[in-house]
Amino acid sequence: MAAQNYSIVIDLRWCLDELLADKVIDQRGYNLVITSRRNKAQHPLLTISEFGLPNGHALDGNSDNKLTLAWLNQWLAAKADMPLVRIDPLKVDVPAVTQLMSFEYARSQYILPIEVTLDEVVIGTDQPFYTDWHSNIEKLIKSKSYRTVYINPEQINRYRQEFYQVTQAIAGANSVHKRAAADVTNVEALLQLGDNTNPDANDQHIVRVVDWLLQYAFEQRASDIHLEPRRETGKVRFRIDGVLHTVYEMPLAIIVAVTARIKILGRLNVAEKRKPQDGRLKTRTPKGLETELRLSTMPTAFGEKLVMRVFDPEVLVRSFAQLGLSGKQLETWHELTANPNGIILVTGPTGSGKTTTLYSTLKQLATEQVNVCTIEDPIEMIEPAFNQMQVNPGVDLYFADGIRSLMRQDPDIIMVGEIRDAETANMAVQASLTGHLVLSTLHTNDAPSSITRLHDLGIQPFLTSATILGVMAQRLLRTLCPHCKKAVEVTPDSEIAIQWQELVQPWRAPVPTQIYTAQGCEHCRHTGYQGRVGLYEIMPLSNELKKLVAADANLDVLKQQAYREGVQPLRVSGAKRVSEGVTTIEEVMRVVPLH
Repeated sequence: MAAQNYSIVIDLRWCLDELLADKVIDQRGYNLVITSRRNKAQHPLLTISEFGLPNGHALDGNSDNKLTLAWLNQWLAAKADMPLVRIDPLKVDVPAVTQLMSFEYARSQYILPIEVTLDEVVIGTDQPFYTDWHSNIEKLIKSKSYRTVYINPEQINRYRQEFYQVTQAIAGANSVHKRAAADVTNVEALLQLGDNTNPDANDQHIVRVVDWLLQYAFEQRASDIHLEPRRETGKVRFRIDGVLHTVYEMPLAIIVAVTARIKILGRLNVAEKRKPQDGRLKTRTPKGLETELRLSTMPTAFGEKLVMRVFDPEVLVRSFAQLGLSGKQLETWHELTANPNGIILVTGPTGSGKTTTLYSTLKQLATEQVNVCTIEDPIEMIEPAFNQMQVNPGVDLYFADGIRSLMRQDPDIIMVGEIRDAETANMAVQASLTGHLVLSTLHTNDAPSSITRLHDLGIQPFLTSATILGVMAQRLLRTLCPHCKKAVEVTPDSEIAIQWQELVQPWRAPVPTQIYTAQGCEHCRHTGYQGRVGLYEIMPLSNELKKLVAADANLDVLKQQAYREGVQPLRVSGAKRVSEGVTTIEEVMRVVPLH
């Protein structure tokens, strides 16, 4: 920070005077803001940004030339000679930063610790010229050094509240649970001697922790929430864009109580901790969106582990363009799904977006003129346009029984959650032979492998060739962060060119002259990636392929014929995405099988 001999809290008039002196605003804008009614408790930059004044020093990318909060933050940080830092709550060690000082002190001094290392503390502020706290900070951080950074006032106010609230809730809950935790002498005893009534699961501290946890996960676009008990503490982890991030470590007793609270909300048996359970929970986000959570518990050595799969309705039913289907592939998919009967398979590993593809397809097919029925395990999202049935082992209702029942419901389209066994496969074949369009999923590496997988389940080759319309294999690729991706020129003998040849072999695809690489910035949590997009391999069964399938040809022969007919393998689809600047070679090779 620039050396200074004064300490001031900047107000609206100070900011307007400086902006006028720097010729960022004119006198007319100055008068408009200073004479308008305003919230005096609000940070002056927030107030100024609300007026949308013309920006006399518009930065590149600020196309509308308006004075935005982002621009004002850069201006004030530069004026104070401070780095502008964006808080990434996933990277903040909340217990460590909140232990340094009280909430009241942090709020009164306009500061928030955001990072604590062995020898340094990073302190954020939205009042860069207020320095009264400097004389006291050394007593709080003891032998550590400190440096100050500028934080967006919206972020610092929000996270100061959140960090201290969750810390206080956990501390309050921990004091309630301390006696129970002290009584547990080993992890095995915790599993056997759990409190069956769980009165503490409704403790107000635990309620606040659960509410914070779910809201936090929705904001961070988490697809899964993991609550994992360990020997002495419990971990909370979020899966974001396919990668797990540790977001919080809590005392073991708190993790147990939080798990019990969520089990109560999901109507699971709270007393049963010895066997896995499944359930679901519907929540309403602060934006008013209803979000489904699928709950799954599992007993582990240190207690009960809980995983919540988040089914965001905005994500589950997307347009094909948002999914990444376009051009020839989209045209082929529309042709397949326009058939009145037959089987269409979507294949890929767990978490590759198969359910999203099926829901989006069914949403388009479910018009007033057709009857769409599904049998799922479990129903992942309630959709009014479908008639949905859930597998229920408790009353001996499995996939095969569900299909048999649905065939008597006058359906046009049947969606089967997954073909897992011979009986389900046979019923799917029978449904398609009797004039229904059947969509389902399989777990195979690529599209041609699905045919041999059905044969392994006992389906006769002549039935496969008569019923299968086509197969789509898919993966989810992380996409490059638009804020920091970097273009790199590719020369024929460069390392990138060698990687490209490895990616597309044995198929021939010209080396692009330029690709983009992942860099990492605050927007993408320094991963270089933000968001995901689908990667597809669509194999319609032509007459030639049907003949080979009926003759029970081996997998290599099927693949060769499919590729001769123009089926684009997953790796080639991935290479196309690389050349378009959507992702990287490393990401494609991470998610797509080698052969």
